[in-house]
Amino acid sequence: MTDSRPPAVRKSVRPAPAEFSIPQATSAQLKEEQARLASSGLAELGFCTKDLARAAALTWRINALKKLRDAVIPGHVYQRPEILLGVADFVGDSYQLAKLCAESKAKTIVFCGVRFMAETAAILSPDKEVLLPAPAAGCSLAESITAADVRRLKAENPGAPVAAYINTTAEVKAEADVIVTSANAARILGRLFAKSPRVIFLPDELMGRNLAAALGKKVGDELVLWKGTCIVHDHFDAFAMALYRKTYPGVRILAHTECSPELTAAVDFVGGTGDMMAYVEKTRAPFYMLVTECGLGELARTRFPHKRFVFMCRLCPHMKLTDLTAVLRALESPSPATRVTVPAEVAARARLSVKRMFELAEDTVKL
Repeated sequence: MTDSRPPAVRKSVRPAPAEFSIPQATSAQLKEEQARLASSGLAELGFCTKDLARAAALTWRINALKKLRDAVIPGHVYQRPEILLGVADFVGDSYQLAKLCAESKAKTIVFCGVRFMAETAAILSPDKEVLLPAPAAGCSLAESITAADVRRLKAENPGAPVAAYINTTAEVKAEADVIVTSANAARILGRLFAKSPRVIFLPDELMGRNLAAALGKKVGDELVLWKGTCIVHDHFDAFAMALYRKTYPGVRILAHTECSPELTAAVDFVGGTGDMMAYVEKTRAPFYMLVTECGLGELARTRFPHKRFVFMCRLCPHMKLTDLTAVLRALESPSPATRVTVPAEVAARARLSVKRMFELAEDTVKL
């Protein structure tokens, strides 16, 4: 179990090239920006005056460059709080960000998340420049399966539709029939089963087992799974739930669908990050515990300051690779490494599977 603490903000700032030059912030502007960050919730999360001053120097410049470059910054809920509260234009889970990026009119998308998310933005917005400030930000789930693995699964299960979790590479998405997220997977799989006795779900095995239980399907015979897991969610301790309930009477425990079936059976609510936030907003309890990546708990504290949270979380090393300095660098002088592109043929096929998700999740078409 790892608790989250306010991350340090690096001091180094590269000067902007001439074509993106902006004036230096005045002392008054920096003081105003520092106050804005403090009131946004960063002070409540433990950012001291020195931390806020360092962050303000970066966020002021990033927000100025955003306008100059006609850029938008989406931030996943697991990102660092100074990114979500300081520079992100919209914050959400994978589904929300994919949709909002596609709808955005901005010329450039600076994706504060991991590579598969930036790829999804590039797939849905082929006419936009997509930048990933932390090029090394990967995902254990996305890296657990290849396009060749999917083709092999399809050959072994002829006729079975493939539902791929959004935490997959563009090449894997191109092999799928439909993409799903933790928020809409049960709904979409239910609709696939209405037309097919067998469905392939990949790559998260634990999420797949939770879905099988929710849908009343037998793993292997009806729901074919892959052995991928998330390094954040796959080792939470189910046996600790009883201890937390004893220590915090009345606590509501919420777990992400990527956790083990043993753990999800011991909690009060199971869902995606957006579902978890909605549950906290709509219910009353003396305590809430969010069993997922630490960033969601930090965000929940800022959105619901009058509610009390018990932390049982883990940090995602990939999500935390993105910091304000990396975002500023990507805006000032994007390098080939930060530019995310997807081959046209792969993007075209992947786009169909992602659009199918929007259709099935939002009832615009029927199977």
